[in-house]
Amino acid sequence: MDKVSPDCPYPGCFFCVMKEGNPSKRRASILKFFRELPSQDDDGQVLPISGLWNTAMAHPNDPEFIELGIFECMAALIWKGLKNRRWLSHDQNIYIPYYAAHIIGSYTMNMEEFAESAVHAGVISPLVELLRGRLTWVEQRVAVRALGHLATYTNTFPAVASHGEILELSIQLAISSLEIVYTHFYQYADRRLRYHCDLLTRGMGGVEMESRKAEEWASQLQCWSLQLINCFAFKPEFIPTICKPEFLVKLPGMWGGLVNENSPAGIGLLRTICHHKLGRGPVASCPGIIEALCNIARSSDDWQCMAIDCLLWLIQDPSTCHKVIDKAVPALVDLAEITNLGDHKRLGDTIVNVLKECLQSQGTGRNTISNHAKELIEELLNSKQRLKWEKKMPKEDLHIKQAAALVVKLEGNSLFSSGNIAGAASKYSEALSLCPMRSKKERVVLYSNRAQCYLLLQQPMAAISDATRAVCLHNPLNRHAKSLWRRAQAYDMLGLAKESLLDAILFINECSQTNDPDLSLRQNKVPDYAERLVKKQMRAAWLFREAAIKHGGVHGEGDADDIYGQESDGSEWETASESDMGNDGRVEMVDDDDDDSEWNNEDGRKDKYDKTTIKDMKHGYDVHHAEDES
Repeated sequence: MDKVSPDCPYPGCFFCVMKEGNPSKRRASILKFFRELPSQDDDGQVLPISGLWNTAMAHPNDPEFIELGIFECMAALIWKGLKNRRWLSHDQNIYIPYYAAHIIGSYTMNMEEFAESAVHAGVISPLVELLRGRLTWVEQRVAVRALGHLATYTNTFPAVASHGEILELSIQLAISSLEIVYTHFYQYADRRLRYHCDLLTRGMGGVEMESRKAEEWASQLQCWSLQLINCFAFKPEFIPTICKPEFLVKLPGMWGGLVNENSPAGIGLLRTICHHKLGRGPVASCPGIIEALCNIARSSDDWQCMAIDCLLWLIQDPSTCHKVIDKAVPALVDLAEITNLGDHKRLGDTIVNVLKECLQSQGTGRNTISNHAKELIEELLNSKQRLKWEKKMPKEDLHIKQAAALVVKLEGNSLFSSGNIAGAASKYSEALSLCPMRSKKERVVLYSNRAQCYLLLQQPMAAISDATRAVCLHNPLNRHAKSLWRRAQAYDMLGLAKESLLDAILFINECSQTNDPDLSLRQNKVPDYAERLVKKQMRAAWLFREAAIKHGGVHGEGDADDIYGQESDGSEWETASESDMGNDGRVEMVDDDDDDSEWNNEDGRKDKYDKTTIKDMKHGYDVHHAEDES
């Protein structure tokens, strides 16, 4: 590296080398730089490393630095930071192990041949030491990211798996990551390491920005740990290690949150586990996990199909069917009207066929179904048979049935308005029995109206069931605004904050896109009843909630306690049933026709929209693609 800019005081400056016009000299100089850098103790080493980090992020598929030895250089720098604490604490060298591990992860993100080069360069051992927590959680985050990429490829997975401790370390990190970040960074603003703050915000944020980024990084730390475990879960020999009850029971609650909602997280790992016969037994025997899968299956997020897959595989397996059938049937019956979901074509038909087979196999071996589950399956099969009969009926007869259903529905609306909620629910059930199966719009309204009745009758599970049937029947799928709102309230009554939050946000999104003047957001502002519920559930579903309860609230962060700290007096938030009831005893009206009707607030008047916008509601919780982050 002989060429140096006249204005540059550093011999062999990397940035000057990169400006070399002769390609041959440039490559030779870069090769020399990578070889010599780990043995040098000059000040300012972090500058070229941060430059390499930027290059790796911007051009992860460029082979030039791979061929010239960047992986060997980065591995050596990590080892140097681990073994030479005096060097690590000098100048700004504390940043170097983080950047080095991140560079390894970026270059192995897409290209298997790059991953093979990294393994041959010896990057796994120093990454494992970072994964152990030899430095801090910040380095653990980029180490688990890089190891996850290496474990993704067929040719490099054996090298990762040969380090037996990686799987156990990843499991422990997935369990404890949120608590680690909370106690080591988030909780005490005045104790935060300066270099952590700089890495989180790139030096452009205050305490509040640091806290928000810390939540995002904590979520990534957990999700990337789960991604690494998922690579092991594809191999049957690792299933027993993964399927420990104390770990399985936590998986449904491990989600990316609003800061990392694109990650399949715990449900993605559960799907991989349930794909193996070896994994289905432990999942079926784990307390609470089937109920959680049913809640996720009924949800309207991107991972709904993963939970449905799990339930179907568990039911189809004779060794686990008897353990899960009674809990799974109600949810699957609610979902039987789904047509296509993601890559799943005719998913509803698949659900019907699986349940039909279960019913036919009843009594054989251990596949005993409860009377309630049996009735639900038979009711579903009868509805499918009814649809076939209706296809053969004259149109005039169908019109008569539809008219009769409308009359009964209007009777239900009248009872509802007079306060006879149970009578109204009964009328909506009668109308459903009359309404033709192909009249989907009308059936959506009937299910949604009955869900509202069940809410007011304090029957949240029945309300969730009907609201789910409504959103499954609706076209487009999972986008019937009123049903989403009613299900959000029902989940709230059950204390299921995450599910309630996601439905409430979907409701707001639908209101922002609808042409219905009764539901559309005025000037892009969120209704106050929706804002109240979302804020309540954001607090209850906060990623650090358990850690905050265990270790105490946030300190030294101004008003951060008001946003994220211990839950305030319950009187601040209304229950679902209270928010539907006006001060004069009137309740929210049901739909009179196929269009959504007006929403009423506590005074029985149409809700006014306050100054809070959708953007404000998200409170900075923007979706981040994991691989685009620093």
